[in-house]
Amino acid sequence: MMPAHETYDVIVVGAGAGGMTAAAVAAAEGLHVLVIEKTAFVGGTTAWCDGMVWIPANPKMKDVGLSDSITDAVRYLSSTAPEPANAGLRAAFLARGPEAVAYLEANTEVRLQPVKACPDCYPERLGATSGGRVLEPVAFDGSRLGAPFARLRAPLPQFTLFGGMMVNRLDIPHLRRAGKSLRSTLRAVRLVSEYALQRLRNRRGTTLHLGNALAARLYASLLARQVEILFCADVEDLSMQGDRVGGVVIRHGSRDRLISARRGVVVATGGFSHDAVLRKRFFPAAAGFVSAASTAGTGDGLRLAATAGAALNAEATSPAYWVPASLFRRADGSRGVFPHTVTDRAKPGVIAINAAGRRFVNEALSHHEFVLAMLRDGNGEPDRPFYLVCDRQFLWSYGLGRIKPFTLNFRRNVASGELLKAPDIAQLAAKIGVDPSVLTATIAGYNVDAKQGRDPEFGRGSTIYQRHLGDASHKPNPCVAPILRAPFFAMRIHPADLGTAIGMKVDAQARVLREDGTPVAGLYACGNDMGSIMNGNYPAPGITLGPALTFGYIAGRHLAEGATVAPSNAAASV
Repeated sequence: MMPAHETYDVIVVGAGAGGMTAAAVAAAEGLHVLVIEKTAFVGGTTAWCDGMVWIPANPKMKDVGLSDSITDAVRYLSSTAPEPANAGLRAAFLARGPEAVAYLEANTEVRLQPVKACPDCYPERLGATSGGRVLEPVAFDGSRLGAPFARLRAPLPQFTLFGGMMVNRLDIPHLRRAGKSLRSTLRAVRLVSEYALQRLRNRRGTTLHLGNALAARLYASLLARQVEILFCADVEDLSMQGDRVGGVVIRHGSRDRLISARRGVVVATGGFSHDAVLRKRFFPAAAGFVSAASTAGTGDGLRLAATAGAALNAEATSPAYWVPASLFRRADGSRGVFPHTVTDRAKPGVIAINAAGRRFVNEALSHHEFVLAMLRDGNGEPDRPFYLVCDRQFLWSYGLGRIKPFTLNFRRNVASGELLKAPDIAQLAAKIGVDPSVLTATIAGYNVDAKQGRDPEFGRGSTIYQRHLGDASHKPNPCVAPILRAPFFAMRIHPADLGTAIGMKVDAQARVLREDGTPVAGLYACGNDMGSIMNGNYPAPGITLGPALTFGYIAGRHLAEGATVAPSNAAASV
């Protein structure tokens, strides 16, 4: 299906969180907007993620009795993102993030709520908070979308139950206690019953949580404003009117087709996580080629903007936001990637080991810091093996990777090699390929202190952030327990990215900049196509979606405030 018009006020390339925010805001301001999406679905990586949005001093904090200030946020970022690069963009983000939240709630379907107990990643640093800066999307009923619900990218199957049931973070403890607590059992029965009714009319559950709810709310905002979305379309080039971007060229059948934009074009195509050339150029060799981001992120936006003279911000401390990931084979033979964000690493009774069979990291650090430790330990060596090791008690209580808690039969996981199993540590070491005496000593040394809930080697569970990722019901340390009960298990993990941090240079209005610092007229960027304002640091959960929504909002408002530019009909400018 082709767009109904040849000229729009705004064209947005990419239907992830940043792009849809820009489109929703521009449309709310009365502009005629077209969104072009290369895949058959909206949502991008956002639809797969936890949906957390980090906005310091946001207006929702007062609702739960929390206070914050821009001054405290500046103090916090001065130590967690200390580089002077992009200081102006961080200031713009802090100043306008709360404004963006208020605007989206007043003018779109986006609804956010503060996570009261979600600490910043470095709670010991000056200016950190114990919660409230992170917002999460309010649950959304996908059936409200009607037929377009089929266009919303589904969550990763490994993060759903019973073939399509989503649960929020507050439901998980109740599901674990089902059968042990009357309250939890009743809640579990209600959730499953509601899901069963939803499946009578839909291919998956319609009660949406996490990033899927955020993507759905943004999509609903576009539908409510009659924003056109062109699916399965590739943007071949930008149309230039002198030194101004005046539209895009898309491939339609066997010919190119020009669609003009009076106000401007926003590129928000999701970065370059799946572009081998750019990964090789910017990523450390030890990072390999595993990504947990949407496969649509192949650097399209960066290449498009380069043709208009856009400058690349390549000075990031880290080129990506990292997460340890395990690999598996789906039923159709394709490779699956499971990001180990919060479900297992920090829980009591599991450790991470390196190729020598020794611990190398505090397993309860942020997923970004965890992988930085992997990269340091790998010492530049590609495909260096790392494993998570646990016992049967841990596997039953918390699961491991895509293996969910209370799984009775995991023979297929073992048969495929995804999960290694052995009756004792020495035999497990042999399967992993490490010295049995080393791994035996590693676990024995860990167990001595773990029985008292201590980890003197790495200090696991020593901060409120780490304890937040653990199991609050486990005493005395929610992150530490011994590994004792045979059989024993291991799962290989790889350094992977959740999104790229290197992107285009922009100004405080989200306008793309040239090398000389001047803006490319008519060209904007947000999301992972925009260079990281944190310079590749990871100060808190939600520091990718927070800036994505904020600068998507900024771009939409600036486009609405700009003067109309009459489009040129000169095909020679293509």
